[in-house]
This record gives sequence, C-alpha cells and structure tokens, in this order.
Amino acid sequence: MPTDTQQIRLYAAVAKAEQSYASAVALAARTHTATPVRHKCFISYHGADIDAVTEFVERYADVFIPRVIGASDSDHFTDPVNSKDEEYIKDQIGSKYLSDSTVTILFMGKCTWARKYVDWELSSTLKDGAVNKRSGLMAITQADKVSHPLPDRFSDNHKGNEKYARYYYYPTSDSQLRGWIEDAFQARNTRSSLIDNSRSLRKYNSSCP
Repeated sequence: MPTDTQQIRLYAAVAKAEQSYASAVALAARTHTATPVRHKCFISYHGADIDAVTEFVERYADVFIPRVIGASDSDHFTDPVNSKDEEYIKDQIGSKYLSDSTVTILFMGKCTWARKYVDWELSSTLKDGAVNKRSGLMAITQADKVSHPLPDRFSDNHKGNEKYARYYYYPTSDSQLRGWIEDAFQARNTRSSLIDNSRSLRKYNSSCP
C-alpha cells in the first residue's frame, strides 16, 4: 500500500505535467504556432511500483498528460459473479477512471500480472461502451528494462506485437515515447478488430513471491 508521502509525490508529478502542457498551449497561442499534441494517458500499475511510476511521470512530463488514480478497495466493488456484474464493473471503472484518457499505459512490475484491479482496468480499456469509448493499450517495462510476466488479458491482446496492444522496453527519449503513444491512440481504429476481451474478470489477486 503506497504511503501518503509517495502518493503526494506522484500527484505533484501529475500536476507538473499538466502545468507543462498548459504552458506549451499558452506559448503556441502567443507565437501563433500549432498547439502540441499530448494525449491523456491512464497508467495502470501495481501500488508496489508507485515510486517507479512517479519517476516515469517526472521524466516524461513534457510528453503526455498522466492520469494515475485507478480502481482500489475504496470503490467497494463486489467481486463479479456473472456477466452482468462484470459489465457493471467495467462501466464503473470506465466512467470513474478512464473517461478522461484515450490511451492506457500498463506499467509493468514484478507482480503487476497478479492484481485483479489491473485486469479490471485493462478490460475497461478494451471495452467500447456507449459513454466511455475504448482506449489504446500499450505496456512498458520499468527503467531497469527487466521483463516480467504479463497479465493474461494483456497477453491475449499482444501475441508478440501482432494484435491490438504493444509491449516496449522503457523509452530512451521523448520522441520515442511520443511515437508509441500515438501508435496506441491510432490503434483504437486501425487495430480494433484484433481486440480480445473475452476473458472473465479476475475475482481475486494471485500470490506473487
């Protein structure tokens, strides 16, 4: 469970990214140039990796507009029993956490694969609902570039970068990350036929050593 200090640091990094974008928009207006494109990206992650997520947001504050608050026990969702429960959960997560973003970045850590809330966020990402539309989907390793097991739902949509989602090693430049995000954004239309969201939602966390 992240500490208050860790959460405050992350939220400060998000605020810095938002201010960076506002400054870029203001500069474009003053100089009569095109407003820079920065997509709003929801970051799905395991709470144990909050420091690494914060460092990622701090490093790439000029590339995208981060959204970092996701599903948690405070939502008081009842674990799904049937398909009706699952659709309700997806819709709630979509409206509460994903409606203000167009790309989901899965930030991979050692135990990310084991978290049910990560699975629920990924499923909501892939659902094209009446109110909340599907988002692009990509995953990145942490800065150490160590590969960890992927969540099953992400694997369903990855298959060696041949399906809807893409999986990358940690970016080395602003332009590289910007290109990956743009690809995920465009994939909402260009690769939507490759989406596989048929897997039932996780009902519990798996143990992770």
